Amino acid sequence: MISFLSRRFIQNCEDVDDPAVRRAYGVLCGCVGIALNLLLFACKLLAGFLSASIAITADAFNNLSDAGSSVVTLLGFHLAAKDPDRDHPFGHGRLEYVSGLVVSMVIILMGVELGKGSLEKILHPQPVEFSVLAAAILAASIAVKLYMAFYNRTVGRRISSAAMAATAADSLSDSLATGAVLLGSLAGHFLHWQIDGWCGALVALFILWSGICAAKETIDPLLGQPPSPEFVERIRSVVLSRPEIIGIHDLMVHDYGPGRRIVSLHAEVPASGDILALHDVVDAAEHQLGESMGCLATIHMDPVVTDCGLTAEARERVSAIVRLIDPGISIHDFRMVPGPTHTKVIFDAEVPYDCRLPLPEIRERIQAGVRALDGSYSAVVEMERSYI
Repeated sequence: MISFLSRRFIQNCEDVDDPAVRRAYGVLCGCVGIALNLLLFACKLLAGFLSASIAITADAFNNLSDAGSSVVTLLGFHLAAKDPDRDHPFGHGRLEYVSGLVVSMVIILMGVELGKGSLEKILHPQPVEFSVLAAAILAASIAVKLYMAFYNRTVGRRISSAAMAATAADSLSDSLATGAVLLGSLAGHFLHWQIDGWCGALVALFILWSGICAAKETIDPLLGQPPSPEFVERIRSVVLSRPEIIGIHDLMVHDYGPGRRIVSLHAEVPASGDILALHDVVDAAEHQLGESMGCLATIHMDPVVTDCGLTAEARERVSAIVRLIDPGISIHDFRMVPGPTHTKVIFDAEVPYDCRLPLPEIRERIQAGVRALDGSYSAVVEMERSYI
């Protein structure tokens, strides 16, 4: 159904890099989600009333909260698409993350309230009336929620939306929770087990877990998280496709919302090259990144000595020493400054966050290794963390 509606109502629906197309997908999925969740809420509320089941009633209000979440997500997509202005020069894209955070807080609050009601039912159990209609409604609800999880996940991957991915996970957990409610109803009718309150508590736990996961999905980009490996690899391939650029380092990606990224990096170029020609190459790489990846790119040009055999050999040997300390550490901005008594070997060492060694210890090991290469070498090492 989503594929049909997207072809029917979204122009150029395949161009997911277009912010307008991306917003249209968010609006479409939000509207479908609101309609389906309201329908499920009404049906389950009727089933809960007929069976006097706290678990079914809890599941109904879970669907109502999902409908409210879809409304907030819709609003978030709309506001996030606003153009930059004087007060927000980087745009309003992070409002999509903020709306997702609001949704997650509502989900968590709903889980807490339903957990209280379920605990009361556990302490004071009451018989649950079984009806074929209620069981059929719950079974249909499971199918609908599985479909919602499928289309939200598919669209979320297509437009790279954390909010849609969180909605997909929420729909999947809802289907599991409804399955637990159905199981409780069947157990109460056929086995005479009064577990309705326990099933309601299980639903509340599912809701809480979904809210916490959704909160993490939105808090991480708000705080700042590293770009995906695929995004980094695309940047590398674009920049290094130009033969004049030898390598890149100090890559940073600032995320101001989906489709609003600012990229900065250092590009290594031959120190012996023509500076004006190399500047044109770097400018062209910046424009290509902007056009092909929809980001604002700034590239700093780093000259590297490529025609000195001694420097090249020393760099390779120092790189080997660094990799022995930790394979994830890399070096850049390597240069050698000869002196009357010793030669300064100057470079930056980029250390990944998963390296457990303290930075001062890594520096000491590198300096000791450089001295072991040649007693006249003195290493001057600038330690930094990797942003990718």
